[in-house]
Amino acid sequence: MRLLPIILACLFFNALNAQSDFMDSLIWLNYQYQHEQNKKFKDSLHSPLAAEDRESFESLNWYPVDTNFIVWATLERTPDTEVFELATTTERKPKYRQFGILHFQIADSSYAIPIYRNLRLKTIPKYKNHLFFPFTDLTNAFGTYGGGRYLDLEIPEGDSILIDFNRAYNPYCAYNARYSCPIPPQANHINLAIKAGVRYEVKH
Repeated sequence: MRLLPIILACLFFNALNAQSDFMDSLIWLNYQYQHEQNKKFKDSLHSPLAAEDRESFESLNWYPVDTNFIVWATLERTPDTEVFELATTTERKPKYRQFGILHFQIADSSYAIPIYRNLRLKTIPKYKNHLFFPFTDLTNAFGTYGGGRYLDLEIPEGDSILIDFNRAYNPYCAYNARYSCPIPPQANHINLAIKAGVRYEVKH
């Protein structure tokens, strides 16, 4: 019987090490993601920046990678929701459907935030599993773009999905007025300062 506490302790520490290794991998992947995004913004073929801004561009302004903003969520699928037109910064109104609700916790607070699927994108093989997670939070206009930010997620096989707010990015219209960007619905407000992902500095 004395072996049982030792076995349990070993399992516990192995689980902690596995979790630590997993987070270390996510941190490394986030830095890789930042590097790729910086390259895209510098690339004339893919950048949303105007030519004069691209010439002086060096890097997006990122918050430090913070594992407190990497959370597992439970996906509650909502298959019977109606198609709706999502408001944008222009007259364009793309059609979306609520795919589900993400239930997650950050610190001591719980959230239930809708996630959406673009009806046009789902017909394109590359984006057939794409989920759109627009959100606003308490950093908007105080460190991040006032109109909110976005996350791109993938439809999971089960009901668990990883949300990494370190990959939150600004709409392209934050950098160039020629873009038309979806406006996050009121239901997608997170009453917390999400200090992760891309920051935003207003030009003077």
